[in-house]
Amino acid sequence: MVTMRTEKTRRGQGGFTLVELMVVMLIIGVLAAIAIPSYIASLKSAREAVLKEDLHVMRQAIDSYTMDKEKGPQSLDDLVQAGYLKELPNDPMTHSSTTWVTATSDVLESVDQSDPGINDVHSGSDETGSNGQPYSSW
Repeated sequence: MVTMRTEKTRRGQGGFTLVELMVVMLIIGVLAAIAIPSYIASLKSAREAVLKEDLHVMRQAIDSYTMDKEKGPQSLDDLVQAGYLKELPNDPMTHSSTTWVTATSDVLESVDQSDPGINDVHSGSDETGSNGQPYSSW
């Protein structure tokens, strides 16, 4: 009788059934389906915030360079070499520092300015932001 009881308890202490494992996998799948879109949206929002800040800093550097040197920078590298930026930031949408699109104008920013140059910078991405405008127009 002792051996029969131990065999019964050993059989009853088995692992999880297939149904239990499937229910757990279903719950994990539902939670992942809810969390992943939220995670992707927060990543996009963070990249957009970085883009706005980078554009703001580079535009300020362009304005400062133009006022100090009395001519516009001819390239974004001029800002780095003159010490207005430590380095060109990576475009958070394209993940490259070489895809920034610059805008030049023949209009002089001040009376003292002698040469025109870069007066604006945009992202090189052709994706659309959360506000409905393309990143290249920010």
